[in-house]
Amino acid sequence: MDERQLRILRELGELGSVSAVAEALLVTPSAISQQLRLLQRSVPVPLTERQGRRLVLTDAGQALAGAAVEVEAALARARGAVEGFLGRPDGEVSVAAFHSAGAAFFPPLLRALAAPGMPRVALADEDVPQEDFPRLTREYDLVLAHRLDHTPPWPRTVTATTLLREPLDVAMPAGHPLAAKRRVTPKDVADEPWITVHDGFPVLATIEAIAAAAGRRLHLAHRINEFAVVAEAVAAGGGIALMPRWTMRRHPDLVLRPLTGVRARRHIDALHRPERTARAAVRTVLTELRRAATTIQARDCQSLTAS
Repeated sequence: MDERQLRILRELGELGSVSAVAEALLVTPSAISQQLRLLQRSVPVPLTERQGRRLVLTDAGQALAGAAVEVEAALARARGAVEGFLGRPDGEVSVAAFHSAGAAFFPPLLRALAAPGMPRVALADEDVPQEDFPRLTREYDLVLAHRLDHTPPWPRTVTATTLLREPLDVAMPAGHPLAAKRRVTPKDVADEPWITVHDGFPVLATIEAIAAAAGRRLHLAHRINEFAVVAEAVAAGGGIALMPRWTMRRHPDLVLRPLTGVRARRHIDALHRPERTARAAVRTVLTELRRAATTIQARDCQSLTAS
């Protein structure tokens, strides 16, 4: 067995089909099948089996795929040692983020890495459903992802560093009757029109929890994923919405009110494949993301105290 065969087995376990692995690795499905056959010859027990039309890993295949992660991490550390020997702390690091995280984290990250000798970042926005974030670690060194407090953890195929545990507050126009309250309950907001995200995105689960706590269905008037657009729609009287407390720039015509009776908080996590942090440049960028998270939270707390 060799590194490429182990990589293919690992990808098959994550992607679930030979064609998907071929597309991810930019080769033909027949080449993937051939490498799997060669790998199977070196192992005395079956690594894959058919389930209908899908090719899946057996228990032995899953065990070997798990070992493949360690192999790739070890090889990446070896390559990282060479990069360190050659003095490349300024290597390129690719970072993807969903929209509100990008707006909050990209500017301080760019400022922190502007000095000579620091890593060069290649930034991208990726607005995907929660379950698709781990797959992005195949394309990017670091992926800023979000999930709700009570949802299952990220799969073991990726490493997660929590940057923020951010409350989700109810946003409403400054002149709204509920703005006079310090906090609002599910029953307070159940009869309001709501602006919320599309299906498959984490915030929707909290909307469903509000409906369950209030004992009635909510009127979902508008479906908008981008919080900056949501803020403008709320300010224009289109409804109320759940908004992140720290990562959104404050809108002069809106107020945010904490929600009681429902767990309304999201994790903002930096996801990466374990082998990525073998590179010093990636570790430096991850450190700066942690520092930015501390600043974002502290700045918001200071502004609340001042107001």
